[in-house]
Amino acid sequence: MITISPKAKEHVARLRNEAGIGPEYGLRVSVVGGGCSGLSYQLDFDNEEHPGDQVFEDEGLRLFVNLKSYLYLAGTQLDYSDGLQGKGFHFVNPNAARTCGCGESFGV
Repeated sequence: MITISPKAKEHVARLRNEAGIGPEYGLRVSVVGGGCSGLSYQLDFDNEEHPGDQVFEDEGLRLFVNLKSYLYLAGTQLDYSDGLQGKGFHFVNPNAARTCGCGESFGV
């Protein structure tokens, strides 16, 4: 399962509003090759389930994850920080053996 913190959900709602898209859109969460640690997280708005997707709903927000990405993301929580140490989404991923300093990439 993948979860989202209340603060991250609030920020997603704000971004959807700014983009002019409705609440029927959820987040597509993916893992792609790249970044200084080998794998990077990717977030996009989506409103369609694709074949093979794992779909989770948390805090009233749907999260779409393709099966390959889910292997890296099982048990992850998506959070949002606006503190002095950096602003933006961050992933609390129990599967990551190492992460880069910016927190945007990881390795297993």
